[in-house]
Amino acid sequence: MKEFKRLKNEGNDFVKIGEYEEAANKYSECMKLNAEECTVYTNRALCYLKLYKYEEAKQDCDHVLQIEDSNIKAFYRRALAYKGLQVRKKNMAGI
Repeated sequence: MKEFKRLKNEGNDFVKIGEYEEAANKYSECMKLNAEECTVYTNRALCYLKLYKYEEAKQDCDHVLQIEDSNIKAFYRRALAYKGLQVRKKNMAGI
């Protein structure tokens, strides 16, 4: 549990300075230690949104909503992911 907390805090620190790839990596390491902790999934989803990885963000939010079906952050970030996917789809159609 101590290692999990350390990795999560490191991930949070990376988010604060805008290092989203590094933060996502830390959250992924957290998941190996505790796959049921929803906050690391919603945090990683935030990172993926910032990195324009909308499908990955959606998947993380879907996972959280399977565990906690009323998680507001997961609903919000999944909506942002869907929005990003729609914009990307429209842009691809225009090419």
